[in-house]
Amino acid sequence: MTEEQSTQDKRTPLYDEHVALGASLTGFGGWQMPLRYSSDLAEHRAVREAAGLFDLSHMGEIHLTGPQAGAALDHALVGAASKIGVGRARYSMICAPDGAVLDDLIVYRLADEHFLVVANAGNAPRVSAALVERAAGFDTVVDDRSDATALVAVQGPRAEEILAGLTAPGDVEAVRGMRYYAAAPATVAGIDALVARTGYTGEDGFELFVPAERAVELWRALLAAGEPLGLVPAGLSARDSLRLEAGMPLYGNELDETTTPYEAGMGRVVKLDKVDEAGAPLDFVGRDALAARAHSEPARVLVGLRGEGRRPARAGYDVVQRGLDGAVGAVVGHVTSGVPSPTLGYPIAMAYVTPEVSAEGTRLAVDVRGRAEPFVVVPLQFYKRA
Repeated sequence: MTEEQSTQDKRTPLYDEHVALGASLTGFGGWQMPLRYSSDLAEHRAVREAAGLFDLSHMGEIHLTGPQAGAALDHALVGAASKIGVGRARYSMICAPDGAVLDDLIVYRLADEHFLVVANAGNAPRVSAALVERAAGFDTVVDDRSDATALVAVQGPRAEEILAGLTAPGDVEAVRGMRYYAAAPATVAGIDALVARTGYTGEDGFELFVPAERAVELWRALLAAGEPLGLVPAGLSARDSLRLEAGMPLYGNELDETTTPYEAGMGRVVKLDKVDEAGAPLDFVGRDALAARAHSEPARVLVGLRGEGRRPARAGYDVVQRGLDGAVGAVVGHVTSGVPSPTLGYPIAMAYVTPEVSAEGTRLAVDVRGRAEPFVVVPLQFYKRA
């Protein structure tokens, strides 16, 4: 990254906190973000064994309010947002008319006529613009509050204990009893927050949406309360290895504008049978293209790969037929993400491969600097918490 790029990147409200903690910073999605504070391995293990604290303030927060907010989202996204219960959340996608994924999202329903769409950092401006365009004609207001909102996450087996210790007595029960993919307002460290129980690490955890001007106060309170319980600040590197172990896709790696939800194994989020309030079939952006692909075999399939050696696969490496004595065979796909798994002790990767080699147990290889390193196709969730 050049100095010119670094000066153009935006900074979250917690930037000075990261600098004070000695974080290594990197450009990500147009933002200066902490890559690591201590070591990738230590931060990864802290999340698996205790807890990690993440700055996610680079994500986009776009609110839709009004009588037809749900209908507007039904038209704009592939899922049925209007069917989400108040206080619940759902994973969804926004697609182009040709079915290509523009971004993957989490949609929260905060009230009957109030939805929150959380978009990935680099895609947030275009998601906001697309929602404004697609909501035209509906009785709803689209309000991008990304710059006014900070988002931090506490992830790990001790996340609930840490958060509950800072939560106002009247809200503790709501936090402790919160279901997965749910959200509710709560006062945490004296700050009014929207608390959600989702996550991107494969562990239990919470996300806290607060006004940007209260971010530092919340961050410091969480660090102080969590440190005795093993919580550490964690950067993008640990976040990436954690989400990969959990088999969660990353936009720009597994998802992009050349990919449909079906190729990515996410066809379940596409609701082709959506209907309006009168029970009539409901059209949405990309529906025709996605319907045409729903029952046809994709040209490539996203799979998990488990390494049988020690050398890891990396994004962009070729997946090949396994040859004799380490020889590189015919190319059958490409790696999208890969790391040596700190939790499992062997290399793991996600890759797009041709359908004929996508079955579980298929023995393949990855071209690692001219040598065919052995891998086998496995289910796409490498790690499951107890």
